[in-house]
Parts: sequence; structure tokens; C-alpha cells
Amino acid sequence: MAKKGEIDWRPLEKRLEAIRARKHQAIVRFHDTYVGKPSGGPEYIRKLPDYHETTAKSEGKETVFPDWSHPELARFVLEFYSKVTEKYDRDPRIAYLETGFGLWAEYHLYDGPMKLGGTFPSKEFQETFLRRLSGAFTSTPWMISIDAAAEESTPFASTRTLIDLTFGVFDDSFLCKQHAKENEPNWAFFGRERWRRAPAGGEFSYYTKGDQKDALAPKGPHGVPFETAARDFHLSFIIASDQPEHQTLDRIRAAGMTCGYRFQVTEFRSGGGRSLLTLTNTGIAPIYHDAWIAVAGRRSATSLKGLCPGETRKCAVAGEGSAVTIESDRLVPGQRIEFDADLSGK
Repeated sequence: MAKKGEIDWRPLEKRLEAIRARKHQAIVRFHDTYVGKPSGGPEYIRKLPDYHETTAKSEGKETVFPDWSHPELARFVLEFYSKVTEKYDRDPRIAYLETGFGLWAEYHLYDGPMKLGGTFPSKEFQETFLRRLSGAFTSTPWMISIDAAAEESTPFASTRTLIDLTFGVFDDSFLCKQHAKENEPNWAFFGRERWRRAPAGGEFSYYTKGDQKDALAPKGPHGVPFETAARDFHLSFIIASDQPEHQTLDRIRAAGMTCGYRFQVTEFRSGGGRSLLTLTNTGIAPIYHDAWIAVAGRRSATSLKGLCPGETRKCAVAGEGSAVTIESDRLVPGQRIEFDADLSGK
């Protein structure tokens, strides 16, 4: 962003189009601080005479930290996310948006100069930001890191009403050795039942080489299989970009299929211009976007959104026939939602 008020969406559009071409959706995250790189602040702000960034070592690399004491940076961030929601809130190419501050937008500066209102936004601005996002996103679920539970650097402990906002959570070091001791308390802080209303996701840990190498091994990197952990935390997704170096595509596909929802049609009656279907979610999490069972292209008025694991939902359709599909306006061309069913003789 070279000038105030101008945003170049082309880099994001290029990525979204590449993902859409693969018949997938993106998990998007914007960051203000990245190890070994300049800050994510726009160029016009970095050139202001009273804007002073901090350059310091993080993970052994010279890293530039933004100046959160400057009011224009705070104003810009709120404006930027307003424009993101205006442009992308209903975009089927985006499944979830992860957001936050600090290193990789993961709500921490565990290695680097941590100063609230300096290299990291003040608690007051964080609260303003969170409340603004909660009202802005109406269709796309947004998520923050479980590290936002840190009392010393975030407002959640002192302002518990923030917990009630609409965000989901993600864990950027899933399956690490210290997960039970360090990560799980943060999950509990935000509520272990939060997945019932907002998505849970994560990324395999990078603490050790073995964390990636054995992430999908039968017993995981530290004795807990991925499928077990995914079920315990009701994951809708896991970021696993290194896994093709360690596992076959079949194993990666199988692991991915254990995440999220899985629909099964347990009852199907059709005739007289109407159909009645009963669906059960046999997966480990709900679907967080609207989706409808359809017969011969006619949708039920009942959405499957929010159907939790083990729950059933009856859907009436003003149409009959055996052409049963699940439709959603959040699918990209060529993508479909599959389901389990035995419709023979029904």
C-alpha cells in the first residue's frame, strides 16, 4: 500500500485464484510481523517522520517490528479489515480468516522486544479491533490464536465479555511435546465447547524436526495420534504444508478426511411432490457455512449449518426423486459436498 486509502489486492487475488483452480478454499492470514522480514505496515505509514519501527533479533534474524504507538497504524488496521470484509466476507474462495498481532499474527512476541503500545498493540486497541471484527464478519468465520489467552499481553483475562465474541481459535503448534501442559490450558481458557459455535483449527508444530516428520505417524510425534487429537479438539482443518515431504498423499488425504463434518443420510422418503430426509453428522465438527440438502435441485429450507457431531436434523424438500445433493453457495466451481447414504429400495 503505497498511498493512503489504496490497497493492492492483486497478490491475494493471485493466491485465491490458484486455490480455486484446485477446487479448494483458502485459510487467509494477514500478519504485521514476520521473522527476518520488514514489518507489514503500509509504505506510506513507514515513511511518516514520527513513525519509528524497531529492528531487533528474533529467532536469530534481524526482524522489523511495527510502531503501534502511532495512531495512523491503528486507524489503518481498522480500515483495512473493514475493506477486507466488504470485499471478501461472502467470497466462496475463502473458508476461514485467521487474524491477530505479533509474530505471524499468532498473538505473541516470544522472541523479540515485547512492549505493549510499542512493538505490540495496546490492550485497549486490541479490544477495539476484536469488537469491530465481530460485528463486521457476517458470513466468513474468523479465528485468533489460542496464545491470545496470555494475560500479560491481551485483554481477555481482564475483559471476559470478549470471550463471547464470534471468533474461533487456532493452535499453531499442534501435537508439540508440551501440548498438554502449555497449549491445552489456552484451549480451555477460550472454552473447550467453543467449537460448537465457531471453528477450531491449527498447524502442526515446528518446535523440532520430528514434530513435522512424525505428525501423521501412527502414534504422532509424542505418543498421541493425529486422529485422536483432532477428535479431542474438534478440528475443522490442520495446516500441514510440509507433510508431502514425509507422508504419502493417501495418508495425507485420509488424515484430512477425519477433520470437520461428515454427513450421513439415515432416512429418505420421496413421493407426492415432496421428500423428507434425516441427516446425521458423523464427523468431529459442525459445518460453519450454510449448506442445504436438495432433491432434484430443490433445496430444503433447513440449513445444515451448526449440526454438531452425533446430532440429526430432519429436512423437508418441496421436490421428489432420487437425485439427492448437498448444496452450498460457498463452494467453488467443480467442488461438491459428498455424503454417506444407502438409498437403494428407499
